[in-house]
This record gives sequence, C-alpha cells and structure tokens, in this order.
Amino acid sequence: MNNIDPKVLVTAMSAIGAGLAAIGCIGGGIGTGNAAAKAVEGVARQPEARGSIISTLVIGAAFSEATAIYAFLIALILAFK
Repeated sequence: MNNIDPKVLVTAMSAIGAGLAAIGCIGGGIGTGNAAAKAVEGVARQPEARGSIISTLVIGAAFSEATAIYAFLIALILAFK
C-alpha cells in the first residue's frame, strides 16, 4: 500500500478545496452582471418603474456579492491553513 504522509494529503486537499471555492467568486460576478443587464432592460422598457427596479437590483446584487465574498473567504481559509 502507498504510504502518504497525512499532513501532505491534508495540504493537497486544502489546495484543491480552495480552488473549487474560488469558483464561487465567478458565480457572484456572473449573477451581478445578469441582474444589472436585466435592470437596465427593465428601466428601458418602463422608465416610470425605475425606483422599484433599482431598489430590487441593489438588494439582489448585495445577496449575489455576499455569496461571492463567502466563497472567497472560504478559499482564503483553506489556502492559508
């Protein structure tokens, strides 16, 4: 059987996990971009609803960016463990 040092294995798995967690940052950027595009489209179609569209956009962007920040923090914790 192959004798792998457990400390090396944990370090390697932490690096892989950090890379996978960093993918969540990409999702946050894509989500915020899609939300902004749809908000601009909605304001262009109904300018009188601008206030409610923008407030909904800000709330949605905050949730999307919070998810990306959590993924980034997890990636940092795993990378520097």
